[in-house]
Amino acid sequence: MLILANVRDRWSAFLGALAAVLVGVALITTTLVVYDSSRPRVQPRYAGAAALVLPEQAVDADGSPEDRMPWSPPEAGPLRAALAEVPGVTRVVLDRSFYAQAVRGGRPVADEGALESGHGWDSARTAPYELVAGRAPRGPDEVVVDRALGAAVGSDLTVNITQGRRQFTVVGTVDGPGYYFSETFAARQQPGVRAIALIPGKGADTGAIVSAAEKAVGDRGGVVSGAGRAELQPAYIEHKRFLGLQLISAMAVLGLFTTVFVVASLLVLATGMRRREIGLLRTLGAAPAQIRRMILGEAAVVGLLGSVAGCAAGVAATPLLRSLLDGLDVTPPDMRIDVAAWPLLTAAATGVGVSVVGAWAAGRKAARVAPMEALLDSRSANSAMGRGRWLAGLATLALGVLLAVGTATSGADDRINMAIFATMTLIVAAALLTPVLVGPAGRLLTAPFRRGDSAGPVLIRAELVAHPRRAASLVTPVIAAVGFAVLLSGVVETMRVAYPAGEALKVKGQTIVTSHGTPGITDEVVTANPVGKAALPTRAFVLKNTDADTGNSPTVLDVLGSRDLRWSKPGEAVLGERTAAQLDLAQGQRVRIRFADGATVALRVGAVLPDDPARGDFVVARDLVRAHDPAALTDDIFVPRTTRASAAVPGTAVHDAAAYALADYETDAELTDSLAAMLIVIAVGYSVIAVANSMAMAAHGRRHDARVLKSTGGTARQLLLASAGESALVVTIGTVLGVAVTLPPLMGMASGLSQVTSSDVGLHLNTGTLTTAATVTLLTAVASGLAVTARTLRKQSGH
Repeated sequence: MLILANVRDRWSAFLGALAAVLVGVALITTTLVVYDSSRPRVQPRYAGAAALVLPEQAVDADGSPEDRMPWSPPEAGPLRAALAEVPGVTRVVLDRSFYAQAVRGGRPVADEGALESGHGWDSARTAPYELVAGRAPRGPDEVVVDRALGAAVGSDLTVNITQGRRQFTVVGTVDGPGYYFSETFAARQQPGVRAIALIPGKGADTGAIVSAAEKAVGDRGGVVSGAGRAELQPAYIEHKRFLGLQLISAMAVLGLFTTVFVVASLLVLATGMRRREIGLLRTLGAAPAQIRRMILGEAAVVGLLGSVAGCAAGVAATPLLRSLLDGLDVTPPDMRIDVAAWPLLTAAATGVGVSVVGAWAAGRKAARVAPMEALLDSRSANSAMGRGRWLAGLATLALGVLLAVGTATSGADDRINMAIFATMTLIVAAALLTPVLVGPAGRLLTAPFRRGDSAGPVLIRAELVAHPRRAASLVTPVIAAVGFAVLLSGVVETMRVAYPAGEALKVKGQTIVTSHGTPGITDEVVTANPVGKAALPTRAFVLKNTDADTGNSPTVLDVLGSRDLRWSKPGEAVLGERTAAQLDLAQGQRVRIRFADGATVALRVGAVLPDDPARGDFVVARDLVRAHDPAALTDDIFVPRTTRASAAVPGTAVHDAAAYALADYETDAELTDSLAAMLIVIAVGYSVIAVANSMAMAAHGRRHDARVLKSTGGTARQLLLASAGESALVVTIGTVLGVAVTLPPLMGMASGLSQVTSSDVGLHLNTGTLTTAATVTLLTAVASGLAVTARTLRKQSGH
């Protein structure tokens, strides 16, 4: 009852923490619901398959599960025969997917999934897609297409495949997407088998089919059914899902950090303002344990109420986030919003947990308040930092500096995350050490105004010096708001300068032939451009042991087929130093590689060279890749400026180096800018709410001081100016610290980008974003403080 009474009586003090919990839980709820809804779903074309039999799964260089290793035709044949004996299975389909895209009017027909749109006719049975007109394909020049394409049965259709444009006769249409060729033709395009579909008979028991199939497969692969069939996803859907999850994960991490950071600071502020009240309770006989329980109980109530409201608000806001992600084109086409229990429970537990933990940290010190504190000025309680805070602040500062240094040396995939974590750590360090900085900063910033007749600067300085911890709690959300705004906008600006410059330097003096409307470059385009780099990428599997029965998982990696005479010697491979170290290989050693067709080839390591992204980490002869991966598409072709590049084949474009660098960067720049803008809005918006709450709480806590000042001759105008001045001073200190904590990570990132791009990359800040964040924070702080102070003065004037 005491807890409920305190919450009711001091509702204004807890309102700020309640609002912070509500917003934080709403953000976490929204991101978790969308994250859960983004999980892979079974593709429509596998709806008719009771189960899918998949090959052995390989691992990447770090040991994480990755691609599955295709069966070769000699391996798939006996396996298919064994699966055909499974009771309840009416058809066993060797499912193959490869590049196929119609060409009309001299242009490729738009198709996001073109890279995997080609199939053998038997794959139409896995949906199943039924014939609407015509018949199944039999010859190598026949095709069945989606009726939505509008191609009439008997008409000729130009289809772009890996080899280039080819004329086919449309012999049928189906009620689903894709291009369906004869099984013989499909086996030539994609010899390796990545999946075997089991088509059940009417009324067949899926469980029995799976059990019998597992026995038939043995150690040659695995069997998935039900939701497990979602493992097979088109590359373009996986790419969209990856981008969307990256964005959602960043929002969730930022939201969680900001929630913990803001709620903790607000609870510390609220508890610190009750020091005399707690001293009075101690005078009346309350034990330290009772004080701790009271503070924890109040925080639990506030956290629970904020979490319940936050979960409801988060669910309501989910369609808005879905709409934003749709606008960025980072949501899978099969995504639908499902509200499961675990996102709500997780978000609510986070809200209550953060509130209780924050209150526990504040309550430990509050419980040690002596009874006489009810009669003493609070200067002694706020003037110094404890040893624990000093140690924590310095340790966190050292860790932040270490992470900032690591930003310069980390890989390209980890550099942004490292910069964000470094900034988070430095923000925490700044918050812990701010009480030491507030007093000197207050003296420095108010010194120019102390020569006048106004007592305002003196009062402001005295307030900061006398209550550095309370001032630090006010500064903390400003540091977060400005820090994240400067960091995220600075990362975008630095990358905007670095990457185009680096790419232009790499391709200087060359012309680039790129795909335009197609997922890659066909052999027809390569033939039209016989001079220049034309890397042919494939995914291949390194068999580390000579004994194939050792049971060790193969390692999957990107292999590039090159026509550069320096790297394309028959029977040899050229490795980068990092890849050679990961595979424990040296020059002269032999390595067994299994390609996409399931064939294994022994190669000699011809050379181990310094890492060079332009060359590749594992390079072999282009003809070797083409022989074992007929479906692979070529990357961009780099043609020397002395040779004329050709874009005569539909689906290609020619660029000079500068234009290519800009176009290549702009492909992802829009998404990067949108991601940064969303994260900035979240961080600054949430922190600004905290600034408004903390300023309002501080102004409300000074209502007794306002009465004393007014009784000694202070006018309402003077008190309002003092409130505005203190708010402005707090925001100024927070802005300076917010910028300071971002400089080391941004400098580290610029240094790392300089090394990667081999160009001079300096530190770049977005002054517009910095100005906007600081201005919004300043106006919010001043308005909140003035509103509460004015209301207090009106109430006092009424008495």
